[in-house]
Amino acid sequence: MTTIADKKDIRKLSLSDIKTDLKTMGEPQFRAQQIHQWLWQKGVTSFDQMTNLSHGLREKLAELYDIHTIYQDMIQHSWDGTIKVRYRLHDHHLIEAVLIPVPQEKRFTVCVSSQVGCSLSCKFCATGQMKRIRNLTPGEIYDQVYRVNEICNKEYNANLTNIVYMGMGEPLLNYANVMISIDMISAKEGLGMSAKRITLSTAGIAKMIRRLADDNSKVNLALSLHAADDVKRNEIMPINEQNDLVSLIDAIKYYYQITKNKVSFEYITFKGFNDSKEDARKLTKLCKHFPILFNIIEYNPIDGVTYEKSDPLTINQFAAQLRNSGIMVTVRKSRGKDIDAACGQLANK
Repeated sequence: MTTIADKKDIRKLSLSDIKTDLKTMGEPQFRAQQIHQWLWQKGVTSFDQMTNLSHGLREKLAELYDIHTIYQDMIQHSWDGTIKVRYRLHDHHLIEAVLIPVPQEKRFTVCVSSQVGCSLSCKFCATGQMKRIRNLTPGEIYDQVYRVNEICNKEYNANLTNIVYMGMGEPLLNYANVMISIDMISAKEGLGMSAKRITLSTAGIAKMIRRLADDNSKVNLALSLHAADDVKRNEIMPINEQNDLVSLIDAIKYYYQITKNKVSFEYITFKGFNDSKEDARKLTKLCKHFPILFNIIEYNPIDGVTYEKSDPLTINQFAAQLRNSGIMVTVRKSRGKDIDAACGQLANK
């Protein structure tokens, strides 16, 4: 008898792996495609739901495998329409995903997590205070998209239009699992969502950005920049000590040359720290190498952190200076602050 501890998570297996296992069971290999479809297109949570398989095969699958799905633990609704969902994993760890709806523009974005916690310890981020517990599997990342899409259907009678890997964790430190999840979300035999609608956000790991280019990724890339020079960036983002701005800009330049995918810079403005005219001048130099969409983000305060958000006038003047230098700038409104769902606030509170 196979015990629960012995069972494999079937979504960690490739289609080829499932075919091999079916052959060992004495089952026809064409069933592998049907199983794959149930797992990655229909989002089933148990083998009993695979109704075009024989009862005997379903019993065999349940004996050998688990489907490590996620379970809704809590849901919160913001006054602005943002919805934050906390999910419990099979091993009882918790993660969060956020639905950001803009119905008037028919845009519905899900922000997904890629790790339980985070190892990068950025000074302004609540997730970074949690420490990294483990990476998420491709199935656990996929499930966030599938389950939040169900919520989007129910609340807005619409499907998700965009996916951003901007939740808990650093996606490029869970590279293999993140890329498999993107493949299954964008594949015809998966959810069929265009990779051009997917944005991967990174705090900046140069060698992995280059690997993303070499793997000919179709996703858009966002760099969490937040400072215009290494001294300031080292202060708030320790990862910069091993990945300085010169190496990062070179890596992103390489990424754009190879893929021609959209690149954006995310920039939280902190009062009196990175919102000066001199900061804007330095940023202009960083943005001259390739087309950049520059997103200015309002700082969302978290417990135990002394940084303050820039005032609206300073932000507008800062944005205007960048625009006058030919940079495409968007000043983003924070969404879901009242439920700790805004940028930098995800911490399973």
